[in-house]
Amino acid sequence: MSELPLAGNCVEEKIVSLPVLSDFSPRSFRTKKIREVKIGSVTIGGDHPVAIQSMTLTDTRDAKATLAQIERLQEAGCEIIRVAVPDDEAAAALPEIKKHTKIPLVADIHFHYKLALKAIDAGVDKIRINPGNLGGEARAKIVTKAAREAGIAMRVGVNSGSLEKDLIDKYEGPTPQGMVESALRHIQFLEDEGFTNTVISLKASNVPRMIEAYTLMREQSDYPLHLGVTEAGPMFTGSIKSAIGIGYLLQNGIGETLRVSLTADPVEEVRVAWEILKSLGLRTKGVNLVACPSCGRCEVDLLDLTRRVEEAVQKIDKPLHIAVMGCVVNGPGEAREADLAVVGGKGKGLLMKDGKVIATLPEDELIPALLREADLYDVSTRPAGKARFVASV
Repeated sequence: MSELPLAGNCVEEKIVSLPVLSDFSPRSFRTKKIREVKIGSVTIGGDHPVAIQSMTLTDTRDAKATLAQIERLQEAGCEIIRVAVPDDEAAAALPEIKKHTKIPLVADIHFHYKLALKAIDAGVDKIRINPGNLGGEARAKIVTKAAREAGIAMRVGVNSGSLEKDLIDKYEGPTPQGMVESALRHIQFLEDEGFTNTVISLKASNVPRMIEAYTLMREQSDYPLHLGVTEAGPMFTGSIKSAIGIGYLLQNGIGETLRVSLTADPVEEVRVAWEILKSLGLRTKGVNLVACPSCGRCEVDLLDLTRRVEEAVQKIDKPLHIAVMGCVVNGPGEAREADLAVVGGKGKGLLMKDGKVIATLPEDELIPALLREADLYDVSTRPAGKARFVASV
């Protein structure tokens, strides 16, 4: 294997940087007041919690299959659901879907303004549009008027991949500045038509570009922002990109609703979204699971134990902090901040509650005992003064 050249013998290479973040600096907007927008039974903005969205993968024309997937998503914690409306048959299925959907329903519309009108007539709670691709200003005005009269919300979606040509020419590419200018154009159009029940998204597959676009937009607007890294990719890489981009923005007070876009079962989108919000202390739902990374001291198959614990606690709605540790050397100390913990050993392990050992059990009895304690645990009686992964708002 060749060594790197020593100083003085280096060959100069051109360093290619991302075409974003040239003058970008972090900004926090935690104190900025954001206007409220009502989407069916969910309100975003103001002091309301960040809402989690997803989108069905089913053929919307198949109302039964679509409703089945919506039910799975709702069980996972989805709070707003979007469906594609590509044609008249899909639009015709919307009344049946809306009738049996408990969470707000959003219709995704592109190019065909009459589909937007049919979706509004079907009673959807929001439509996702790009005013620029509805076939001209006159048709966009018709859709805006219908949405205003129905009292529903609209999301104006700007994507770096479909930016207007004049803005690409002006900024020499799909830049954050161009994305923001596009969004501001659409906002101005809607406001001129008397419509302000608007949510804005500025998605890009490039994470730094997405971060800068949303940051610039928050500086110039108080409309609620729908966060997302578009085309993030499969489960592993998509979750990482989304956690970095969405998490960065949320930590700086930017974002009122979000979708984690994964090339995966949409239930996974919802699960990742909840983990992002829980890790920042913005929402609580179900278990916050922590586990040590394992090491040569382990006398238990920690990867398998953690996997089995994760599966076992998946349906617990109670906001519990549970730890899985691999040995009795550091495990008890590291698990002290958890509500409940299991610490593996050779053929047996410890069960802990609020930092204290309450039982030493054979390995095959640890998870059943953990579930019994989880069922009994009263989160309202947690000892005071302990650090918790709980919501700060």
